[in-house]
Amino acid sequence: MFSLSIYTQFPMSAPQTITDTFVQEAIVRAVQNVCTTMLQRVAVLVETTSDPRRASFGTEPHVFGSVGFVGAINGLVYFCISDDFATDAAGQMLGMSYGEVKMSGDEVVTDVVGEITNMTVGGFKNALCDVGYPCKLTLPTIIRGHNLAVVAVKSAKRQIFHFECNTHRLITDIQLKAD
Repeated sequence: MFSLSIYTQFPMSAPQTITDTFVQEAIVRAVQNVCTTMLQRVAVLVETTSDPRRASFGTEPHVFGSVGFVGAINGLVYFCISDDFATDAAGQMLGMSYGEVKMSGDEVVTDVVGEITNMTVGGFKNALCDVGYPCKLTLPTIIRGHNLAVVAVKSAKRQIFHFECNTHRLITDIQLKAD
C-alpha cells in the first residue's frame, strides 16, 4: 500500500473587518439568491435600520425563523415574514395552491420557513467564511404568532433589513458578536 502525505502551509491573512456595508451586501445577496432560486420572486432591499421597533409585524400573524452561527464570529439571523407570505412561499416551493397549503396545516409552512431561513443564513455564513471567519450553523428554530419581537443579544451589533418580495415584506434581523 502506497501513501503520500503532503503538508503545505499557507500563511493565513488576517480576517477582513466586518463592516456594516459588508453585512448589508452579504445579507442582500443571500436573501435575493434564495428568493430568486426557491420562490421565483425578486427581493428588493427597501430599508436598513438598527431600530428594533422597526422589526415587527405588529398584530398581523407572522412567522420568525432563526438560525445561529458559531465559530470565529458568533451571531443570530432572524428571518421574519407574515403568515400570508409564508403560506405563499410554501405553495411556490412545493407546487401547491394557497388553499392546498392551508389545508395541509401549519407543519408544511413551518418546514418551508425553516428551509428558507437555513438557506438564507447559510449564504450569509458563507460570506463570513470567505473573508476569514469560519463558523458553523445551528439548527433553525421557527416561531409563529402575533405581536412577536426579537430581543437584542447583549453586546451584539444589530442590523435590521427590510425587503419587498412580490408585494410581501420580509425582514432580516442580524446580530453579530465577535469573540
